[in-house]
Amino acid sequence: MNADLRGGAVGVHCRPDAQGRALLLTAAKQLGLSARGYDRVLKVARTIADLGSSVGVERDHVAEALQYRLVE
Repeated sequence: MNADLRGGAVGVHCRPDAQGRALLLTAAKQLGLSARGYDRVLKVARTIADLGSSVGVERDHVAEALQYRLVE
């Protein structure tokens, strides 16, 4: 379960594709995301991917997760 992922497990199970990673890195710089914030976006993106029955985390999943982050 995503809520139970800690530290390195987030990087293993929530790894985005190249386009998703580039988007997240750009957003992290622009938004000033902390490491914790970065991991939270990845966890939400993984959940979105799971809900869509996607094997991997893609750019669209990361983009949607970032949108939810901006609403907070």
